[in-house]
Amino acid sequence: MPVRPLPALLTSALALALTALPLAGTASARPASSCSAEAIEAASPDGPDVEALCAALAGLPDHDATAALIRVGGKGSWHGAAGVRDMRTGARALEDARFRAGSTTKVVTAAIALQLAAEGRISLDGTVQRYLPGLLTDAFEPITVQQLLNFTSGLQPGASLGDTTAEMYPHRFETLTPEEVVAASVAKGPASRPGERQDYGNIHYTVLAMLIEKVTGDSYAHQAAVRIFRPLGMRHTSFPDGPDPRVHGPHNRGYEWLDGKLVDVTDWNMSDRWAAGDMISTTADLERLLTGVFRGRVVPEPQLTEMFAVPDVPGATMGAPFSPFKLNGRTVWAKTGSRPGYHTVLAATRDLSRTVVYSVNSTDARGDGEAIARRFAFPAFNR
Repeated sequence: MPVRPLPALLTSALALALTALPLAGTASARPASSCSAEAIEAASPDGPDVEALCAALAGLPDHDATAALIRVGGKGSWHGAAGVRDMRTGARALEDARFRAGSTTKVVTAAIALQLAAEGRISLDGTVQRYLPGLLTDAFEPITVQQLLNFTSGLQPGASLGDTTAEMYPHRFETLTPEEVVAASVAKGPASRPGERQDYGNIHYTVLAMLIEKVTGDSYAHQAAVRIFRPLGMRHTSFPDGPDPRVHGPHNRGYEWLDGKLVDVTDWNMSDRWAAGDMISTTADLERLLTGVFRGRVVPEPQLTEMFAVPDVPGATMGAPFSPFKLNGRTVWAKTGSRPGYHTVLAATRDLSRTVVYSVNSTDARGDGEAIARRFAFPAFNR
């Protein structure tokens, strides 16, 4: 099938800031075979809206994304990919590519903590002060494991290397340890009383992972591997080796608009995100995680209900860590994740009649996540 030229917007103006090389501008991804006219025509009327999903992928790369990978499951299944692997060469996007999964990492962290609760090794009512003595100062009231899980701990954000991609970019190879992140949070004192309000943030899950390591006497990454990845067959999911900035294995490069230029942001030390957001995975592996969790293969009842329990506090919108959304009369539970150049979604109905996992190489991955989801995830729930 012939390749399409890059959109004129890209070919006329873009340059990669890291290399100062002009874009090739002569090649793009071929349409995924699942989006051929024959495939659309043959799609089951009871399955996903293939035509709408293919429309979402059409025209990539464009101003908003350089590639996208989508997997839909449940009652009928479909998968598609479009865009480019590398903007310099125009090489076709890889459907089995590894990518930075961002805050979908929190699903793994929550699952480990809830497994430990099911085993009686921790209590959801147990406190940080009990499991991590000396971590918090006397300024903090007792904070429970459950409050870490559902983002009501009252902890303030910890140290960071910037609030925006533009601010973080010059520091992308610097290391900020979880201990430094938490110490900065503790030094600020509490933002609110525990259980008083829900404030989504990485700090809750950073402390949670420190608690996991203390209770198990093992590294968080190894606990994730033996408890989650290996049992579910997630063979292509891992964590970076400390400050290693590379995505190892086949991957599509990530890009962001910075100062009017499309910049390659693939190589980045994500160690400061740790158990809150530095997992590397594939759409197939994340589909295994999603279905394994929802089917109770990862976390048993009654602990599993915690993952979907939105706390009864003003303004709360999420459980631990899934959030409910209403789409076409159905309740969909979702978790998003974003790192520079990569935006990820896991979403499903509770009965798994429809699931969707995507990785989008968004050029504003930490920006308007709802716009990305409306384009690439919402069509999965059209019918």
